[in-house]
Amino acid sequence: MMQAERPITADDKSTVYERWYVLFIMMLVYTISIADRYVFSQVQDQIKAELQLTDFGIGLVGGVSLGLFYVTMGIPLSWLADRKNRRNLLAFSITVWSVATALCGLSKTFWQLLLARIGVGIGEAGGTPPCNSIVADYFPAARRPMAMTLFALGAPIGAWLGADMAGAISHAYGWHMAFLVLGVPGVLLAVIIMLTIKEPERGRLDAVSSEETPTLKETLRFLRTQKAALHGMMGGGLSAFWGWGLMWFTSPFLQRNFQLNEAEAGAITGPIHLWMGIGASLLTAWILTKPSFASPKQVTRLLSVVTALATVPSIIAYYTHSLPLATLMLWIFIPAIYFYIGPAFALVQNLAPSKMRAMFVAISLLFANILNLVVIPPLIGFLSDTFAGPGGADGASLRTALLILAPTGFWAAYHYWAAGKTIEADQKRAVGYV
Repeated sequence: MMQAERPITADDKSTVYERWYVLFIMMLVYTISIADRYVFSQVQDQIKAELQLTDFGIGLVGGVSLGLFYVTMGIPLSWLADRKNRRNLLAFSITVWSVATALCGLSKTFWQLLLARIGVGIGEAGGTPPCNSIVADYFPAARRPMAMTLFALGAPIGAWLGADMAGAISHAYGWHMAFLVLGVPGVLLAVIIMLTIKEPERGRLDAVSSEETPTLKETLRFLRTQKAALHGMMGGGLSAFWGWGLMWFTSPFLQRNFQLNEAEAGAITGPIHLWMGIGASLLTAWILTKPSFASPKQVTRLLSVVTALATVPSIIAYYTHSLPLATLMLWIFIPAIYFYIGPAFALVQNLAPSKMRAMFVAISLLFANILNLVVIPPLIGFLSDTFAGPGGADGASLRTALLILAPTGFWAAYHYWAAGKTIEADQKRAVGYV
């Protein structure tokens, strides 16, 4: 191991233009990933009606089919990302999931749609870990929370595309067209990445580096020593379980309980995702530039408090029978599902040595997406079907199912708080400084 006397500055390795251009492109990748993943949740009631599915069935084809292959392929693709050219892997993965999204739009049967969603899951598994790892080699540890928060702007923009834009397209032209319109741009972005971005040297901004590439067993052994990383992964995973799990069913909840169509439901949630999601992400980035948040322990405290406070309006939003009150609560709650993304990614990045970084991100995403994509859609669908009367799942049964999920935000808040107890020592062990 080599120990540097001081943190290496970003200017030692790249120009301001280069690192901010790379961050912008990585953010666009994340945007397309979120849009292609969550367009399904916006139009699921239309798919359900056309293919004659139950809430449980729509959860299987929409969430489990994508999520199971996303989490299965995440580890081997991240293993490649820690060893091979990340730029090439990223461009290939974008192409796969974008083509698969377009194929969702061409699907006419349950099985065609199922196979296309599996393709989306396989492709997206090779997206976020290489993005995170590349960004970490352009921004040093102290700036990664800010950089990853800006990277996370892709989530609100992508959710807006998957809600407002997809809802409008679906209402005007049908759900098939929504998938086609959102699938094509990813192929163009893959070409831009291949032509304009170079693969950076791994770990070039860390004070601790190693020439050896660790095995998966060594990575897992090191992870077990990083208590803050384990709590951070639990906090991020449960935030996805809580926040994005609720989002998965928010459009059908609004449509069923307040007699809205998909365009009207998208017009409610889309602007919240876009403006409050971007606002929350930018506010987070600004807060994390303050000297008082230079300590990683303070970042974990911030994540814990914000998540706990936002859990309250998340419960009210799905409890009330008033559309104006539900909308107001969504304006308060939805920003929190973006607030945590950047800091949570950065905490995991700073708790992993450079050649374990993509794998740490993959393990974090594995846990989050098992909960968010594999567990939540069929679970909420099953609960909704169970609580339904003879006529089948409706607004009331879905409301009851979502009210069971909403309080789990408090669980996520606990793990963020617990991460702060050891994070300073754990980060120093991983990257050489706090």
